[in-house]
Amino acid sequence: MNEKEIETLKDRVIAVLKTIYDPEIPIDIWTLHLIYGVDVDKEGNVKIVMTVTAPNCPVAETLPAEVQIKVQAVIGVKSVDVELTFDPVWSIDMLSDETKADLGLDGDYGAFSASDFLY
Repeated sequence: MNEKEIETLKDRVIAVLKTIYDPEIPIDIWTLHLIYGVDVDKEGNVKIVMTVTAPNCPVAETLPAEVQIKVQAVIGVKSVDVELTFDPVWSIDMLSDETKADLGLDGDYGAFSASDFLY
């Protein structure tokens, strides 16, 4: 694969990631910034580094498996390696202001932070 084909494949992988939702938050995992990295090599091997919203998240085991299955189905993908990490730990601060507003997490919470309302 040349560089243009690699970029096209990466774009298709990202498009698929945008269809996968955290089941407790009505936002896709790409917009939630749960994906820390997507790398595609010239053979079509894909490496995804991702996290979940909390280490005790109920989908910590199933969400990476869903990512692996759906990305593996993308035409041109030879293999998929999904790495789950908690470094850095995900935080509400990673969200765009627009996404925070969509979730209703852009207000004044007094002594609480927005992340106190997620888990």
